[in-house]
Amino acid sequence: MNHKTLLDYINKHINLTVEEEAILFSKVVHRNYLKDQYIVQQGDTCKHTNFIISGCTKTFYMDEKGQEHIVMFSIEDWWTSDLGSFITQTPADFNVQCLENTQLIQFTTESLEALYIEIPKLERFFRKVAERAIVASQKRIIQNFSLSAIERYQIFKKTYPEIDQRVPQYMIASYLGITKEFLSKIKSELIQKQ
Repeated sequence: MNHKTLLDYINKHINLTVEEEAILFSKVVHRNYLKDQYIVQQGDTCKHTNFIISGCTKTFYMDEKGQEHIVMFSIEDWWTSDLGSFITQTPADFNVQCLENTQLIQFTTESLEALYIEIPKLERFFRKVAERAIVASQKRIIQNFSLSAIERYQIFKKTYPEIDQRVPQYMIASYLGITKEFLSKIKSELIQKQ
């Protein structure tokens, strides 16, 4: 399994010695998931936080009517999990499902706690990862309240430049909180403006 992707990501924020790298990788699990497999299911306790080596996932909430509400896509070099469930070890509010065959490096709460003790600078690193996730979540909430659908789509295109080609349009519409038909109309309008 390729450790280089995670090491490159970590090294953007902190530097690990060769010994620290060995400790880090002694505490992780490598997993391969097939397209459509669930990493986390709503109602189950999220046991891992996951760094994506390759592949694509969606994080979504399924309401009582069976309607899917996508809150996030994750691709290479991104993290995915139900963070609230992972931190509190309570039932997950969200599902995380693979949209492609996906390779992950997984951390359990126990392995993270051990790493924080053995390599204290990793605690700061993971705090920064969690802080960025919280900020992104808050920005998304504000955007959903304050921006038009076309503005939300333009932000989506900047945030996820490759996703448009990797996931079905109805999922992008769900992420934006609009219908697939309305998304088609927005895309047509943007093409006409070019």
